[in-house]
Amino acid sequence: MIWPRMLIFRNLCFCLLLSVGLLAAQGLDPAKLLQPPTDTWPTYNGDYSGRRYSTLSQINAANVHDLTLAWVFNANSRALKSTPLEVNGILYFTVPNNVWAVDARTGRQIWKYTYEDKQGGDLIGNRGLGMYHNWLYFETPDAHLISLEAKDGTVRWNKQLGDPQLGYFATMAPLIVGEHVLVSVSGDVTDIPGYLESVDPETGDMQWRWNTEPSPGEPGSESWPRNSDAITHGGGMPWMTGTYDPELHLVYWGIGNPNPVMAGDVRQGDNLYTCSIVALNLDTGKLQWYFQPSPHDVHDWDAVQTPVLFDGTFDGKPRRLLAQGSRNGYFFVLDRATGEHLLTAPLISTNWASGIDQRGRPIAKLTKFPTPNGSLVSPGSDGATNWMAPSFDPQTNLFYVNARRMFSEFYLTEAGKAEGWAGRDRNLWSTSSIQALDYRDGKVRWSHSLGDGESVAGILTTAGGVLFTGDNSGNLLALNPETGNVLWHVNAGGNMVSSPSTFQLDGRQYLLTLVQGLMYAWVLPDSQ
Repeated sequence: MIWPRMLIFRNLCFCLLLSVGLLAAQGLDPAKLLQPPTDTWPTYNGDYSGRRYSTLSQINAANVHDLTLAWVFNANSRALKSTPLEVNGILYFTVPNNVWAVDARTGRQIWKYTYEDKQGGDLIGNRGLGMYHNWLYFETPDAHLISLEAKDGTVRWNKQLGDPQLGYFATMAPLIVGEHVLVSVSGDVTDIPGYLESVDPETGDMQWRWNTEPSPGEPGSESWPRNSDAITHGGGMPWMTGTYDPELHLVYWGIGNPNPVMAGDVRQGDNLYTCSIVALNLDTGKLQWYFQPSPHDVHDWDAVQTPVLFDGTFDGKPRRLLAQGSRNGYFFVLDRATGEHLLTAPLISTNWASGIDQRGRPIAKLTKFPTPNGSLVSPGSDGATNWMAPSFDPQTNLFYVNARRMFSEFYLTEAGKAEGWAGRDRNLWSTSSIQALDYRDGKVRWSHSLGDGESVAGILTTAGGVLFTGDNSGNLLALNPETGNVLWHVNAGGNMVSSPSTFQLDGRQYLLTLVQGLMYAWVLPDSQ
């Protein structure tokens, strides 16, 4: 009797592996991403808009309190900062140097790939993957771009994005648009230039590169000192995933801070295109327009936060809009077709600016620049917000952002030091909240406290009338997006350091929440 049972077990395992292989082989057609997906999560932000809004409503305000665990996956790793892709019933996600494929219905591991990082690159985190047909793409801490077979994690090719010996590393989730894989580098405190690249999904060969600092003589170079090499060491790392408008054929990206970080005297001027939001032509990488939230930044307030795209009415006119809750503590709304500035408003109380100039940019107080004796500044260098995902809900017309009120002392080091940080900051105090902003006037409609400390939990809103996030006490939260009132909470034993997501399989909606090294999948009970 043992042998028939073993045979049945073997056949079941074979059928399961075959079905998983067939699902993976179906791949992801990039053309389908031009229409926002409704029941899956195929890109870092769910779709090209960056809204982090799902049209699913099976889980809703009336029943969210009934959520129960479907399964838990333990990655046995450092904290999961990536947002898993869900394609054909399989979840793909990362930590630095590792990629997993997991069955979305059961939480069972299908395969795991581990990259051998011989350079010992920066392990600040990894945001996730991009997918094109049957292939996956992810960046490594030693600044490589690797393509894997989705069915089994086999390496297709390995391309170097930057030289780790110079200080480059990479953390971003690639963005796949048509025949383009958009990737970038990091290197926050080393005096090296930043850039964004488009590579061929088949070969990994570079299609175009856009440098975040212009070459001498190009538009924008006048914003750097003349007769100086500061522009060639200017930083400006585009280290977070951007967004895309298929009708305008433009990609939108947030750009990081200049270097040296706190010593602005050696790089007088606005230092374009650091701390900027830029619009680039998808096919050529040519700059179409830019807006700079923090000219001549000396506080490490890079503008890499998601440029969120949506359509709406502004001053009585229909507009194609772009909104960003920025690290410098301000909320910006732009016309994404032209780059025209429409609105600047505080997303949280700050003390570093004296007003807003005619171009919509905060005017920095010189008294809040770093000094040898220290300057007390709000927000601190970690920012009023950071890389955690915001959300825009078209049902409420509100923009939601995880914001921090915080203070830091900013110090300059010895005179003449002109590389790296060229100073130091010391965080003194912080508290976090979800801010719900009306894009039409910049007013905060409601605020929900997340507790003392710096939260890095992202936000998801859904057509079910629910906002999902996490607080600083280890609670997963479902809030009413109209009011901020709590609809459901559960303590998950640790803080969320990524963003919630959702998808539907076999007619059942799943909610994913990643907490430290654990992935929780939530569903409604079978009876519902």
